[in-house]
Formats: sequence, C-alpha cells, structure tokens
Amino acid sequence: MKLALYQGPATCGDIEAGFNRLETQLTAAAMAGASMVVFPELFLPGYNRPDLHKSLAQPLGGEWCGRLSKLAEKTGCGLTVGWSERCDEAVYNAATAFGPSGERLGHYRKIQLFGEMEKASFNFGTHYTVFEFCGRKTAILICYDVEFPQHCRQLADQGVTLVLVPTANPQRFEHVSHTLVPARAAETGLTIAYANFFGADGDLTFGGNSLIAGPDAQLLASAGVGETLLVADLAPVSDIPRDLLSRQDLDYREGNFQ
Repeated sequence: MKLALYQGPATCGDIEAGFNRLETQLTAAAMAGASMVVFPELFLPGYNRPDLHKSLAQPLGGEWCGRLSKLAEKTGCGLTVGWSERCDEAVYNAATAFGPSGERLGHYRKIQLFGEMEKASFNFGTHYTVFEFCGRKTAILICYDVEFPQHCRQLADQGVTLVLVPTANPQRFEHVSHTLVPARAAETGLTIAYANFFGADGDLTFGGNSLIAGPDAQLLASAGVGETLLVADLAPVSDIPRDLLSRQDLDYREGNFQ
C-alpha cells in the first residue's frame, strides 16, 4: 500500500482554491499509485481563521463532504482531510477519511483542543474512530492529540496499526515532528502519518516538517518547510516484526514495572 501526505500553504478561507488544490494533489498521488492522501488540519476553511470556523462550518454529509467524496471517486484516491463541522449548535475541529470509491470510512472530532483560539471556536470531541483500510485497522487523530501517549496506546489496544494525523503545527514546535511523533509510533507499534502546513497564515507561521513514521520510529518519508507531496510504500502488516506490533502486550502496559 502506498500512502501519501500533502504539506502546503494555508487555504486562508478560500474554499474554491482549497478544493482545486485537493483535486490537484489527489490526481498526482493517484498517478504515483497512492491509495490515500492525508491533508492538514482545518484545511477547510483554514486553521487560523476563527472568524470563519463557525460561520462556514458544514454538517457531516453536507456540501463539503459531497464534494470530497466525488473528488476521491473521480481520482481513484482516498483522502483524509481536516475541516470545521457543525452539528446542531456545536462546532468541531473534525477530520474525515474517504476511500478511493468515495465512501466515507471514518469521521473524528479532535479531543485535545490546543490554545484559547481552538477552545473558543470548537467543542471537545469524545470518541475515537477506527476503520479498515487496505487490510489495516486505521484511526484518525488531529494535531495535539498525537502528543498524548494515552491516545495512541488506546488505539493500539484496539488493534490499530495506522494513524492518520492532519495537523497545523506552528514554528518553534518542530520537536513534535522530530521527537514526539516517532516516539509515539515506537511506543505502540504504529505507523503515523503527520500532515502539516508550512508558511504564514495571518499572524501564525507553520513549521512544515510533515512525516510518516514507521513502528520502529524510522522515517518512511519526511518534508522540509516547502510545498511537498510525500508518497511512501508501507510494508504489509504481516511483514512487520511481531515485536514491533505487540508492544501493547508488554508488561508495563499492565503496570508491571519490575
């Protein structure tokens, strides 16, 4: 299975430009043989646009979801993308995965909201989502979520081996890419795809450094600070050494530290 992630500039509230970029990158990834592309957090309508998070938020199954589904079906490539979701009076920092035929595979709402802006814009998510994709149990986390080891551990306990992470990580937090994401992967035997923005978004500047980390903490693909489409060939789960996939069964998971 080939997995891709896209690192690009912020959409800054330009919805049509965002959809055009989604189609361009999905088409390129499909030509490279990828089955799925992971895009950044709040790609629609934009991360650093609290003025738009509520006013442009869409319902699950609404216009944005319909267009995303059609793009996946048109290009024959799945996508996971962050967006602002409205559910009745609540608004969530959400991400949805669509398969290559346009089917909705999973939908997730961010649990660990970061900073005052996110907490003012969004409600907290409460549940994980786990789904099958290309023979792998797969889950979604969003940005700050992956920095908390308990989330990756609980997903591993459910048999997850692949975690897709749309993110919007600013400059000065590059340690998340360099240290924390590989550590989360190694701790729990996961492959983690971490897709960030780069460049300015109003008064915020994103740090790039998107990556795909394998269950041995080694980088399968990594980006610098420019626009990048990364494509990595993931080994079949059956080929991954059992000691990497069975870390959740180690004694320390049951509190046995002796």
